[in-house]
Amino acid sequence: MRAMNMFRDLSAVADLIELCFASTMDNDGQRYVNDMRRASRDDGFLRWASNMTENASMPMTGYVWEEDGRIVGNASLIPFRDQGRRIYLIANIAVHPEYRRRGIARILTQRAMKYGWDKKASALWLHVRDDNPGAIELYQQLGFKEITRRATWVAKTDPPSLPDSDIQIVPRHPRFWLQQQDWLRRLHPDVLGWYRSFNLNSLRPGLMNWLYLLFVDVNIKQWAAICGDRLLATLSWAPRGGRSDSLFAATGIGTDEGGETSAEALALLLIHARRTLPNRSTLSLEYPAGEMTEAFLAAGFTERRTLIWMRAQPATRNDPLRK
Repeated sequence: MRAMNMFRDLSAVADLIELCFASTMDNDGQRYVNDMRRASRDDGFLRWASNMTENASMPMTGYVWEEDGRIVGNASLIPFRDQGRRIYLIANIAVHPEYRRRGIARILTQRAMKYGWDKKASALWLHVRDDNPGAIELYQQLGFKEITRRATWVAKTDPPSLPDSDIQIVPRHPRFWLQQQDWLRRLHPDVLGWYRSFNLNSLRPGLMNWLYLLFVDVNIKQWAAICGDRLLATLSWAPRGGRSDSLFAATGIGTDEGGETSAEALALLLIHARRTLPNRSTLSLEYPAGEMTEAFLAAGFTERRTLIWMRAQPATRNDPLRK
């Protein structure tokens, strides 16, 4: 095991990540790997990045396992800030299939954790697929605790037709904001706010926010599902400049007093968005795992993955390499 050298290891690490996660890698993941390969060929970028390891979103810090003249294991560290506190995301924990079940992933993760604690991190985070019980058990043994589960849903090619319903789809009115905000706070918890690339306050109505979005050239669209004067759900769309466009759904749970369900309202909103927006085949959204599954399926979405977000904090550090 040794520290990653971005000048010579970045391309090989990209190859390893692609090999290990090919069966579950989406378009954004493939673009991320390709960006790593391009960066590895850009001497100017690498010289800049060598001085920016504490501020870069690309994995410029981490550890690799080298054997038989090639890199067969990797653990990356990506720094974040949360209200001035340092956080590290341990990512891309990958071991070549021919070298697994030898404890390499454990050693790399422990070393990455030691790096984070040595840098006085307030917390270490990682995420793991819910269908990887071996990795989940390993991270639990190392002191990580599950915080939340998030499912990612992606649109299929052909959107379904809008069914007949008493629920109406209308533009999101400013009077709906307080309820929408309450729903968003539950569905997108502050504990993961450090990781979000999109500020949910951008969905707030008002002249100043509108002027800001106009200045940064972000064209957000928002709709509401209502029955009479009752708000059942909202849906917001934010383009992401070439990546999969993001939807932000907000709704309660269960059945409204008039008998309309939040799931029905959300499904109608999603179908409307798919039939209205450009590049509708690239739409995706993240939602608490296990919630509103029937709505997503009815709207022609498929679950790409469910990630378990896990956190280790100083009080629970049990990494033997810290001693």
